[in-house]
Amino acid sequence: MRKWIKLVLALTGVYLVLCVLAGVVVGEASLKLFRRPLSHRELIANTARQRYQTELQDVNIGAADGVTLKAWYVQPRKFNGNAVVLLHGITDNREGVAGYGRIFLDQGYAVLLPDVRAHGESGGQIATYGIREADDLHRWVSWLYVNHLSQTQCVYGFGESYGAALLLQALPAEPRFCAVAVESPFSTAREMSYERVSGPVHLRPWFGRTVGRPIVISAVLYARIRYGIDLLQPSPLEGIRRSNVPVLLIHGVDDESISSHHSILLAKAAPERVTLWLVPKAGHTMAWAAAHQEFEDRIMAWFTVHRASVKVRAWAIVGGAN
Repeated sequence: MRKWIKLVLALTGVYLVLCVLAGVVVGEASLKLFRRPLSHRELIANTARQRYQTELQDVNIGAADGVTLKAWYVQPRKFNGNAVVLLHGITDNREGVAGYGRIFLDQGYAVLLPDVRAHGESGGQIATYGIREADDLHRWVSWLYVNHLSQTQCVYGFGESYGAALLLQALPAEPRFCAVAVESPFSTAREMSYERVSGPVHLRPWFGRTVGRPIVISAVLYARIRYGIDLLQPSPLEGIRRSNVPVLLIHGVDDESISSHHSILLAKAAPERVTLWLVPKAGHTMAWAAAHQEFEDRIMAWFTVHRASVKVRAWAIVGGAN
């Protein structure tokens, strides 16, 4: 019996050590991401020039922590006075959502395509999954109103995956969005962490909540000690609960990267202002491919319905830095 007890204790000790090491790897990999360089600027600039009779503008702003954030801005010649902020997925850049820009530019909307911090050409050493990005988005919206829009015009948002989660978390700090549409967001970082830990062993989230939990705890402690970031703080769910902005949630039924369960939870948080469209036979961020025309029609209808004729601002915008 003593031998068995010693063996169990030894195995438990080895497992905990491995969990700590795995947590360090997970924490580091979660915050310091692969940065994909831009490679299609000339192609996109030519499209803007030929299809919309306008120029692709390079713009940048400063974040609260001094990081420089970069984006493209396109305002078509037949401008309807409103703008859409497009946010890309994790380890991607603004080019990853440039294709969606045509949906809005064809209808006269201007589009702003930022590289979120620690992605593309924007500064920042670590991604914070919405903790700092929410204020970054607030500043981008202020930039739009200061430079291109009047206070009676609308800014909308569209984001996919990581960008969708960032957009939802920005809503409490940025109520000037008239409406947003997002595809494949996660609900909370905590829930997502359990799924990510369970994924490599092909088990359901129960594994992350139980046997794999020491890995999550180790990753959280590592990120907090080294970078001062709480990996479990990001919560699009709280963003929806604390906001009055109308949200169109889009999620593929066959999404194996972020389960549609996340969007179902988000929709239940505020059914009076959130509409959920579950897309049959669509994988992760593949709704446009699975239901091309319906995807475009639903988003454009959502934005049109929520276009305010008069927007009353509760604060003055000063120099795009508020």
